[in-house]
Amino acid sequence: MPTAAMTPLSDRVVIVALVATIGLVFALVFWTVRLHPGAGEPPLQWRQGATTALGGSWQPGPPELPSAESLL
Repeated sequence: MPTAAMTPLSDRVVIVALVATIGLVFALVFWTVRLHPGAGEPPLQWRQGATTALGGSWQPGPPELPSAESLL
């Protein structure tokens, strides 16, 4: 089985590939930093409820258990 000789890439192909890669990286960084909605607002953590995110005064503590009367 004959093997094909590898020919080097032309300078034009290498330059176009480099410019395309740098452009793609720039576009992804620009989209992430400038155009991504909600950037700068961290996601809610498991300890934060909706009331904390909305400015409520939720205090951590033991869960409220239902009373015996409400179970009957």
